[in-house]
Amino acid sequence: MRIVGSLLAAVVGLLGLVFLIGAQGQVLRFAIGAVLIAAAGAIVYFMLLRPQVQQVQQTLVQKIDLSGDVNLERLTCQACNAPLSKDAISLKEGAIMVTCPSCGTTYQIEEKPKY
Repeated sequence: MRIVGSLLAAVVGLLGLVFLIGAQGQVLRFAIGAVLIAAAGAIVYFMLLRPQVQQVQQTLVQKIDLSGDVNLERLTCQACNAPLSKDAISLKEGAIMVTCPSCGTTYQIEEKPKY
């Protein structure tokens, strides 16, 4: 839309300039040229006033409904056994990934079968 407005302002402004140059003392041509140049300026002014699209930040919240008995366990790193906080866990492409702040190891959490 900005390109169309710029082209329209350029054409109207150029046409107004042609009318001003070709006025040769005629008041009507001078007035039309002045009005066209003012219209080109107004187009540019309103294009600059147009509100810009703002980026919207989205937050994704994933809730998990657990069925059955659930026991709370302390999560530790598989490589160095350091305790992990909730900040070490992230969701990437649907997989739960852990990055250990102590040793820097990154791995995916996989639930072991309970049979």
